[in-house]
Amino acid sequence: MQRGKVYLVGAGPGDPKLITVRGLEAIERADAIVYDRLANPRLLRHAKPGAELHFVGKLPDKHMMKQEDINKLLVELARQGKVVTRLKGGDPSVFGRVGEEAEELADADIPFEIVPGITSSIAVPVYAGIPVTHRDFTSSFAIVTGHEYPNKTYSGVHWDKLSTATGTLIFLMGVANIEAICSRLMEHGKPPETPAAVIRMGTWMEQQTLTGTVATIAEQVKLSGMQSPAIIIVGEVVKLREKLAWFEKRPLFGRRYLVTRAREQASELVRGIEELGGEAVEFPVIRCQPTSDPEQVERLDQTIRELGGFDWIVFTSVNGVDYFFRRLIETGADIRNLGAARLVAVGPKTQEALRLRGLTTVPLPSAYKQEGIADALEPLVEAGQRVLLPTGDLARDVLRKRLEAQGLSVTEVDAYETVQATEFGEETLEQLREGGIHVVTFTSSSTVMNLLHALKQLGEEQPIELLNRLELVCIGPVTAQTAEEAGLRISRVAPEATIASLLETLQQPAPLQE
Repeated sequence: MQRGKVYLVGAGPGDPKLITVRGLEAIERADAIVYDRLANPRLLRHAKPGAELHFVGKLPDKHMMKQEDINKLLVELARQGKVVTRLKGGDPSVFGRVGEEAEELADADIPFEIVPGITSSIAVPVYAGIPVTHRDFTSSFAIVTGHEYPNKTYSGVHWDKLSTATGTLIFLMGVANIEAICSRLMEHGKPPETPAAVIRMGTWMEQQTLTGTVATIAEQVKLSGMQSPAIIIVGEVVKLREKLAWFEKRPLFGRRYLVTRAREQASELVRGIEELGGEAVEFPVIRCQPTSDPEQVERLDQTIRELGGFDWIVFTSVNGVDYFFRRLIETGADIRNLGAARLVAVGPKTQEALRLRGLTTVPLPSAYKQEGIADALEPLVEAGQRVLLPTGDLARDVLRKRLEAQGLSVTEVDAYETVQATEFGEETLEQLREGGIHVVTFTSSSTVMNLLHALKQLGEEQPIELLNRLELVCIGPVTAQTAEEAGLRISRVAPEATIASLLETLQQPAPLQE
């Protein structure tokens, strides 16, 4: 019987970008992924199509699956010849019971690999502005389980030595026992005024930090209602938080933003949101692909054969550039057939896409809407000239009509088509219903209509009402008009139809709710 292989992977403390390169590779190649609640579910989006997903729980007070059963599951999946990735929060060797799972695999003669992860014991304090060592305060730290009750008859923790031996103490899984932990520390010599902090959901958008002293922090936790998952850090380094806190100070911290842009175009917006401290939830409700209608394909090919006859070629989007030139290459056409045609780009990104292909565009005043391009072209064109518009199947016809009204002969062809996409839809709908998403971004009229349609397909009977609970931000006035006509209440509108303008708008203060 063919044997598979098991990767025991540390998923990091929560922020999905803190997974190691090797860990990400293990997710991408896995036939089956076994994960618990402390592994960020966004990591599962890197799984290949058809990969089995096994959630095994591991809540503080109960387990969806006992450890013994998890061990057996790993063996069973590997014996089926599968590549298995076991995702564990933080580092698997720091209170992660990786030794037990590895022993079970070794006993079953199953090949395995342990992939270290960034441990929450170090990463979470740093995200709260607290380095665990600092040469002005301490050169040592200890990581201790807080899950063990310090007042039980037998303790594996030597409190008499621990309390004074190490500069920084880090307790994992200890918030439920914080009162007993602090009492035991003070009983064994830790000064009551020693700085202490509790950090909940560290590296996640929900991160919360309380600071106090060993004498006060337990009461502060009780009054705040703070619950697990959280870590406790005790030591003089806690004083550095006031100066070094960085994660919670970024302008978009604490908010999740739904990005509805097509996946091939979403990276700039996603990267911008995350650089500003927010969390981008990708739900690409549209997907661009080459035109599939045979008649439209033939029309596009015929247009490419006649390229030399056009005086102007106007590209209205990056997609128009990408898919037009992709088809030009596929048909074996020569780019020199563009001849003397003058090129026009709607927006700086479209202009950049042409520049990267060695093509320059006619300088025009900044205009990010089709109406503006028509106005800018009016003094440059002559009646009777031929204009080519490579667009998508859902493109507005405003520009074509405006140019035709100026006496131009306009040929508009579909270089690509936009189709519905609902990947990760159920997960996204659940987040919307539970308030896990705070802002929805719309980057085109088609993303508005496709999101509403996708939510209906997923079983949401009142998508308008659902979205109107949130902040809705549009990339420009045309998109905002489409959204408002659909019944949505738009919170903010970027003045220019660019990602840079949208990101600037997201940083503005949230509007007051009526």
